[in-house]
Amino acid sequence: MPEPVKKKRFALPREVRIILSVGVLVFVFEYLVLPQFSSARRSLHLLATVNPVLVTLAVLMEMSAIYAYVELTKSVLYPYAPSRYNLLRVNLAGLAISHVVPGGTAPAGALSYRIFNELGVPKDTNAFGLAVQGAGSAVVLNMIFWFALVISIPLRGFNPAYGFAALAGIFLMAAFFGTILLITRGQRQAANWLRWLARRIPVLDPEKVTRLLAKVAERITMLVNNRRTLWTAFMWASLNWLFDAACLWVFIWSFGHVISPIDLLVAYGLANILAAIPITPAGLGIIEGVLIPTLYGFGVPHAQAILAVLAYRLVNFWIPIPVGGLSYATLMWRKENGLAPKPEPGTGAAPAV
Repeated sequence: MPEPVKKKRFALPREVRIILSVGVLVFVFEYLVLPQFSSARRSLHLLATVNPVLVTLAVLMEMSAIYAYVELTKSVLYPYAPSRYNLLRVNLAGLAISHVVPGGTAPAGALSYRIFNELGVPKDTNAFGLAVQGAGSAVVLNMIFWFALVISIPLRGFNPAYGFAALAGIFLMAAFFGTILLITRGQRQAANWLRWLARRIPVLDPEKVTRLLAKVAERITMLVNNRRTLWTAFMWASLNWLFDAACLWVFIWSFGHVISPIDLLVAYGLANILAAIPITPAGLGIIEGVLIPTLYGFGVPHAQAILAVLAYRLVNFWIPIPVGGLSYATLMWRKENGLAPKPEPGTGAAPAV
């Protein structure tokens, strides 16, 4: 019998993808970011009034957010998590990639997965941990946003954008918990479906996919039954978002205006949920374009809103790019010079460095 003809999957050439990505970035800068900088130039006199102590506090808040994310990673990779130093470097490297590539969470996740494998984290723990870290963190953000929204709407009224963000959050939560339910309670049906799918993808081995599903289901069951680990992951995910939001709140304060924490969380949650749409790297232009008018609507003077958001994004978005690049360089340097930590015999975990 003649072999079935394999259908070729259409993919855009690499050069075309680069051109499209650059085009999107130019559009965002031209129509969203540059106008804000133009307005900011007219408000530069406010820099003379900025409180340096509060600026330092804002930077410390952002550093605390990054540390909380390291602890979140450690909790989801338990008991095979590498040292905090290595977790920090891997997270910073992934953060840098997600800030320069549209839809950068996918390549950032792939990079983290590869490096954690090299550091001795078992593949099933690695895949499950990174998936829970990303999806679970997004779920926590939506919970924070909904909490702030429930308090804010009776006081401030309803905005159509709130409904869109809340609806997106509902779909995310349904997908997240539905997937967990399917894997844990309907493992046989999920295994049959994945095996059927794997047979139609030449590069996949159905048996390996089924075994991986079983291990992931085991990890989910262990996490659900271990409420202490689950609570720890939830706590660090919450602190990651809250410290990051606190960074923005303190920057607004440093320019002479104090906003209600509830109003801040509504604006912050709305911007970050809409920024999850993979159009620009880490919501570049989208977060600025949502935060500034929303903060202004909550009573922050326009000039202070612009400068505070730009200062926040300098710390939150731009500075992590070179820092993450340096972190990745140190990881590669250790690997090339044979200094990368090896897994301890029989454990599959990397020793602390």
